[in-house]
Amino acid sequence: MAETNEAIGAPRPKAIYWVISLALAAVFLYFSLRGIDWKSVWATLKSARLPIVAAATGMMSVTLFLRSYRWRVLLLARRQVSVPLAFWATSAGYLGNNVLPARAGEVIRTLMISRRSGMSKAFVLTTALSERVVDAITLITISAIVLLIMPVQVGWLSTAARPFAIVGLTGAAAIALLPPFERFWFRFLQRLPLPEKIRTPIEHILEQVLEGIRSFHDFGRLAKFLGLTALIWFVDGLTTVVAANSIGVHIRLQVAFLLIAGLGLGSALPSTPGYVGIYQFVAVNVLSPFGVRRDDAIAYILLFQAMNYVLVLLWGLIGIAIEREPGAGQALEPA
Repeated sequence: MAETNEAIGAPRPKAIYWVISLALAAVFLYFSLRGIDWKSVWATLKSARLPIVAAATGMMSVTLFLRSYRWRVLLLARRQVSVPLAFWATSAGYLGNNVLPARAGEVIRTLMISRRSGMSKAFVLTTALSERVVDAITLITISAIVLLIMPVQVGWLSTAARPFAIVGLTGAAAIALLPPFERFWFRFLQRLPLPEKIRTPIEHILEQVLEGIRSFHDFGRLAKFLGLTALIWFVDGLTTVVAANSIGVHIRLQVAFLLIAGLGLGSALPSTPGYVGIYQFVAVNVLSPFGVRRDDAIAYILLFQAMNYVLVLLWGLIGIAIEREPGAGQALEPA
């Protein structure tokens, strides 16, 4: 009974994550919303030109499709996966990331692809996480380039980019080096004093993980993936400029790239659903040094979050509905 009571009283990982997320959200909201004139924010939002907002939302849909198509490039290393299946799974995953903590959407889209295609969950999840590593490296590169060419510096972003750069480069090194040393990892497992019933499933998972990482080791596939990555972030930058223009906020393309880099890096922190607090903090602190009023920065990020929620709710709920239909969204394309 004593052990049971201790287990009940011990903090659970989920509870710890929520405590950290809520604390960060509160701190970020406090520093980003101090002195904000909410009447001015509301007036700016009311001035939004709906046709331009609709155009920006359409551009966000294009980006979502490109992201699904890019992920499919990696999945094709194992099996033919249909474009619709990749899109609906990606949409459901983004919905999960917006309403669930700890980026649970990566698990959702992994399960959808694995269930429809028969590919192992370890392989599919590895491709999804490897995709995130490449995005992190891209965001760090974007922020570094912009910070070098812009006369105004955002010191906190430069500081924040350093640890993310270490993580990103470590991930890149893992993608490059883990598969060539495959024999070493299996020999290492063989030498561990593990029961066979434990070692066998670990070896199977390791095999799938290495195969997922090996998706990047084909030059043609890697070139296509990197080309789509560049296109995705370019469209994201244009979308930022268009969405801001819809409410009369003028953001240069270079600043837009810096903003999306900050939002992307900030989303890696423990956060509440929808990245409340983190996005407000990033928007105010990135845009203010470039002449955007704090009120306008808050108005823009609220508009962006609203557009994003509408988008992921629309496509994500459709994707989940399709997933619940037996036989729908076939994974395999005809040969």
